[in-house]
Amino acid sequence: MNKAQFVYVTYILTTPEKAFRALIDPEFTRAYWGMENVSDWKPGSPWRHQEGKRPESALIVGEVIENRPPRRLVLTWAAPADEAKKAKHTRVTFDIEPVEKMVRLTVTHDELEPGSEMLRGITEGWPRVLSSLKSFLETGKPLDTWAGKR
Repeated sequence: MNKAQFVYVTYILTTPEKAFRALIDPEFTRAYWGMENVSDWKPGSPWRHQEGKRPESALIVGEVIENRPPRRLVLTWAAPADEAKKAKHTRVTFDIEPVEKMVRLTVTHDELEPGSEMLRGITEGWPRVLSSLKSFLETGKPLDTWAGKR
C-alpha cells in the first residue's frame, strides 16, 4: 500500500539556530505548542512530546533518526500505545534553510497510512503548531494553538 505524506512550508523571520532550538528546547516547545519535546537528541535516542516533566503524559513518542543542527532534524512519530510497534511509526523531517534574513522551514510528515486518524490529526495540527511557532519567533507571542478545539 502506498503511504501518504503531508508537507508544510513556512518562512520565518529568524535565524536557523533559533528555529532549530525552537524544535528541541522544552521551554520553547511549551511556549508555542503547549507541550515539551524531550530527548538528548542523539540519533537512536527516544524522544517524547509530553506535559512538563511527566513522561506518562506523552501524546507522541518516537526516536531521533537524524540531528544536524541547525539545518535538519528527523524523528519517528507514534502514539504512545504504538511505541513498540515500529511499523506504526511515521516520520517527520524538519529542514531549515536560510533565506536572507529569514528561514524556510519545511516539515515533511511521511510514512502515513492513507485515511488514518494520524493523517487526519496532523493535517490540522501541523498548520496550527507551525503558525504558532512563526508567531512566537517573530513577535515573542505564540498563538492559542488549540483555539476552538477544547
